[in-house]
Amino acid sequence: MNKKIFIALALILAFCQAPSQTGVKKKRPLPYEYGQVIIDNYSEKNNLAPVVFQHWIHRSRFTCRVCHVDVGFAMKAGASNITALDNSRGFYCGACHNGKMMVDGKPLFQACSKNASEGDEARCRRCHSYGLKVASDYDFFAFSAPLPKERFGNGIDWEKAEQLGLIKPANFLEGVSIKRSTLVVQKDFALNPKVEGMPDIIFSHKKHTVWNGCELCHPDIFMGVKRGTVRYTMVDISEGKSCGACHTSVAFPLTDCQRCHSKPV
Repeated sequence: MNKKIFIALALILAFCQAPSQTGVKKKRPLPYEYGQVIIDNYSEKNNLAPVVFQHWIHRSRFTCRVCHVDVGFAMKAGASNITALDNSRGFYCGACHNGKMMVDGKPLFQACSKNASEGDEARCRRCHSYGLKVASDYDFFAFSAPLPKERFGNGIDWEKAEQLGLIKPANFLEGVSIKRSTLVVQKDFALNPKVEGMPDIIFSHKKHTVWNGCELCHPDIFMGVKRGTVRYTMVDISEGKSCGACHTSVAFPLTDCQRCHSKPV
């Protein structure tokens, strides 16, 4: 790698890890914490611990599109305003956690019930677990051990794991999803960075449509569908816009520069 490219990568890496505007550097999450979402719209107001949602176990079973398009979860934590009544009626978490859907030969626990009782406390704590010592059905390190490794995020190369068939995320949820015609996948293309000597960005529609389809990205995240009509900056991306909608929270993080800037100039 020549000197100019090395300096450019170092500057971007430093920018991605810079302190926030409050002057406090963000703590790098542990592998099993990466992608973790804390939901507390109504929990503490009702004397319950906030909900802890683990992306890693859910993304191993479903594509992002199923949850964020078909089921309807917002892309930002807390923006869905999920209520216990929603879940009990089969919406949001209740679309799967209904006590009927079978996973690994056993029914998934029911997220919320219209007729909750004191005996349901243990079941409630399976989700309302923030700050509590609640045993999980799945151990992250045992789950991730056979999967291909990555340097950042939660240390799993999800793309390769799917390609190798080690995980098979479902793209259809019975009773929720609708049958869709397969669209022609666009070819990979290069985006030219403005920093001299920085490797070109190679964007692959094929890799993204495996997880997102088309609807998750267009038009809410990417308004323009013609290459070159919209300008993207690292500042915008680091603030959660465009690519940053996923690559600052769940997909591999911005610190993994070479995953995007992969074509030498």
